[in-house]
Amino acid sequence: MRAKNPIKLVLALAVIMGGMAQANDTTTAGTAAPSDDPYLWLEDIHGTRSMDWVKAQNTVTQKQFADSQEFTKTRDRILEVLDSNARIPYVERRGDYLYNFWQDKTYPRGIWRRTTLAEYRKSDPHWEVLLDIDALNKAEGKHWVFKGGDCLKPAYTRCLVSLSPGGGDAVEVREFDIPSKSFVKGGFELPVAKTQASWIDDNHIYVGTDFGPGSMTSSSYPRIAKVWTRGTPLSAAVTVYEGKTDDLAVSASHDRTPGFERDFISVAHDFFHSDTYQLKDGKLIHLDVPSDAANADPHREWLLVQLRSAWTVGGATYPSGALIAIKYDDFMAGKRQFTTLFAPDEHTALSNYAWTRHHLILDIMDDVKSRLDVLTPKDDGTWAREDMPGAPQFSTVEVVDTDPDNSDEYWLSVTGFLTPSSLERGVLGEDQAQTIKQSPAFFDASRFEVSQHFVASRDGTKVPYFEIAPKGMKLDGGNRTLLYGYGGFEVSLQPFYSGSMGRAWLERGGVYVIANIRGGGEYGPRWHQAALQANRLRAYEDFAAVAQDLVKRGVTSPAHLGAEGGSNGGLLMGNMLTLYPHLFGAIACEVPLLDMKRYTHLSAGASWIAEYGNPDDPKQWDFIKTFSPYQNVKADATYPPVLFYTTTSDDRVGPVQARKMAAKMEGMDYKNVWFFENTEGGHGAGADNKQTAYMHALAYTFLWDRLQ
Repeated sequence: MRAKNPIKLVLALAVIMGGMAQANDTTTAGTAAPSDDPYLWLEDIHGTRSMDWVKAQNTVTQKQFADSQEFTKTRDRILEVLDSNARIPYVERRGDYLYNFWQDKTYPRGIWRRTTLAEYRKSDPHWEVLLDIDALNKAEGKHWVFKGGDCLKPAYTRCLVSLSPGGGDAVEVREFDIPSKSFVKGGFELPVAKTQASWIDDNHIYVGTDFGPGSMTSSSYPRIAKVWTRGTPLSAAVTVYEGKTDDLAVSASHDRTPGFERDFISVAHDFFHSDTYQLKDGKLIHLDVPSDAANADPHREWLLVQLRSAWTVGGATYPSGALIAIKYDDFMAGKRQFTTLFAPDEHTALSNYAWTRHHLILDIMDDVKSRLDVLTPKDDGTWAREDMPGAPQFSTVEVVDTDPDNSDEYWLSVTGFLTPSSLERGVLGEDQAQTIKQSPAFFDASRFEVSQHFVASRDGTKVPYFEIAPKGMKLDGGNRTLLYGYGGFEVSLQPFYSGSMGRAWLERGGVYVIANIRGGGEYGPRWHQAALQANRLRAYEDFAAVAQDLVKRGVTSPAHLGAEGGSNGGLLMGNMLTLYPHLFGAIACEVPLLDMKRYTHLSAGASWIAEYGNPDDPKQWDFIKTFSPYQNVKADATYPPVLFYTTTSDDRVGPVQARKMAAKMEGMDYKNVWFFENTEGGHGAGADNKQTAYMHALAYTFLWDRLQ
């Protein structure tokens, strides 16, 4: 897969569902809280008064929506999907083995396991269990949630395993020995914190963690990168780079590719600006690429640069959204003659790319639908291009794993709204991709059809959306319709198969719609940048335009139209509630940002200033306040029913914004405001499948019940 900075991977995951080292710390030190907010007491996450309020709210919401046969049926049918042994066990190759993490009814917290390719091809493969999280929790009296294992190649016998207490982003890191299936006594071990750790060699790791006061950025990520030697105390680790407090994060990594071993420091200044340095002989050598490059990726003899903005260099101009390549040694020697591997047009954007040993696979979106190209570097410096076989209509095809050090093997995930997901494997130049695993159909897709539509937003921009609806649907405005959106951080919403959504919404006769609004990455950087900061309202105008088009086309009516979104999508929902309440019959607002006046002082909020702006700057607050639901909710308005749900252990956005919004609306005497807070699960819906099923069923039941 694409070689990415580990910190950027964490940040990318954070925005999809947006942390702090400790979830009970909600304000930035030295920051005065406003005196005119009567609900500040709810920012005390684990305080007795706050938790008593949460428990009371949960009781009311559960009684209203969870004490029914329909809820139980929905929850159980979703749980059947999540626990099904027929699901695809997606794998990651590490040497001769394929690794997988698996949760089901027998293993609620999951097992980390591995098998061989020969076994994996079988309908019922034999798995070697490496770590049983439920057994670990029983032995230690904990509630650990598995957050992954980084294994030292090429042997892959030692791993740095991350365990979260409750599902948040803060993790405990422990060294794990694969042959003995046990944690290494006296090995590398780090207490719970917002840690980044990666291998250098058998006896050294790079580590960024909470070393003490001042060692974390104001965004709560590591500020200092160190080298830690086996057998020495953490206090003896040697600093290799120290960033600034107002940087977003600092990380260090070692590339162990044989013949191309290199060390790198990455300094993320904000979500969209960073600098990369090669650490060589104790000196830092800056990679002179634009700081807003989406990716600067050294791989073997190559350097790939993915551009957010146009770049004029070496006598040529490369457009925003392009992927360009140059020999790494040539670049470091001062040459700047790049080759363009991908350039976007009005309809296309680069979604991702992945190296195999001799090839580069491009994942391209064409009006939000997938296609794959294979590029091969030639001896003369040019690149050959070949199309991979086409994907089904309205589908997403992505490379989920490769083995770039050793072979041209690739693994593809193929999925669509009505097409159960499949996992394919092939070897470029040898074997065409063959289906290795196929997910079962969890609902009868023959009753439904998928269509794509485009609508003009307020400023005339054409915005696409996908619609999954019953065949022969009457366009009489009476269909319960659920409109989902996100619209931020360059995240693209592509077609996907969801047995849970199919069972809980489509099979009941509902229509499901995905809005590809600006702020996302569906059309590359331009689509994202069109809704940044002062232009944030464009994303909300896009979503409102889709809602209005659904009504205009006769698909639904405001009374039958629901909206759902989480995290940044929760902020979207808060703005639909306060800016466009007349368009919706019910809104599910999940793990949301809502108080944009204080968001930078709550949990990881400081890390998102590049997306939203800084509310502590009066000039920026002038535009931020236009999309801050907590400040914009009014006592004399008419709002649709709304459900806020969050989790106590969320250390990204945190639970307090949802709490305060619900309390404020209730204080204004709005009766159709509902709140639910799960204790575990972090920024997701739950720490295990049962919790996830409960949370999803609660949202679907609320929406269906209120869209009468």
